[in-house]
Amino acid sequence: MSEEKNQVDINKEDKKVQASKMKKGRKTIAYLQEKKDKGEKIVQMCPANRDQYFTMAAEMAGCDICRLTVPAENTAMSIANAPWWIRTVRNAAKMIHINFYMQTPTFSSKEKALEYGAMYMAEGADSLLPMGVNNETLKYMADNHLVVFGHVGALSGWQTSRHGGYKRLGKTAEDAMDVFRMAYEYQENGMMGMTIELTPIEVTNAIAKKLRVPVISIAAGGAADGCEMVDFDTFNMMPSPVSHAKAYGDFFKWAAGAYAGWANDVRTGAYPEDKHGFHMEEKELDKFMDLLEQKHTITTF
Repeated sequence: MSEEKNQVDINKEDKKVQASKMKKGRKTIAYLQEKKDKGEKIVQMCPANRDQYFTMAAEMAGCDICRLTVPAENTAMSIANAPWWIRTVRNAAKMIHINFYMQTPTFSSKEKALEYGAMYMAEGADSLLPMGVNNETLKYMADNHLVVFGHVGALSGWQTSRHGGYKRLGKTAEDAMDVFRMAYEYQENGMMGMTIELTPIEVTNAIAKKLRVPVISIAAGGAADGCEMVDFDTFNMMPSPVSHAKAYGDFFKWAAGAYAGWANDVRTGAYPEDKHGFHMEEKELDKFMDLLEQKHTITTF
């Protein structure tokens, strides 16, 4: 066989082999650190069990971080569904930084934290939030190359019970120092970013200025290195807005309005119009109508 017969023209675009899951331009932790170093604010959204299309829209708008939780009715279901849900959101939003919220049983030991954390990052998460993690586990995760976010101030979920509910923290100098001490220890044990929640404006901004890593404010008043808003608040989905919330749209008014318009068109005959379908060829239509008119017995097998 001649050498010419072995030659195949290959275009560069045909070679779709990927050596890495990382996509150029993705907003990694290095990107977030660079924004802090340049004094550029970081924008974090939280779909809060809304679907992947909210995250896709946030990416279109240029948001930097999605704090991702898993829609589930209990902890076990959340853990079971996590890999699938991370992939689902990552497939919809390729570039946004996914900060994945880990359920407490997944970091009940440092070995479990590494096992689950590595899996979540392999599925597409860019960083991990083990809320309330201890320093030993945090350091073990960081030493094994996991990107860990810390969280200080008010905790969420079942962890709020030790403070008597979801309450403002750091209102006294001593309490504020407790918040800072936890944040500083997290940083020194390998934390690469953090959120601070429900602390006074002055405390929020002072801690953000004191730490090397990016600090994102949640319901904490201060601008810090950036802010998070949960989609329930962004889209005015709550019955009564909380003090830190600012609505930028009205989801139910918009969505219900779209459904109402559609329903009205169906009921009044405005939909469908001729342009919404297609027609059969006249010859085939005549043949079909003749067949319908014939008195054939339909046999059921």
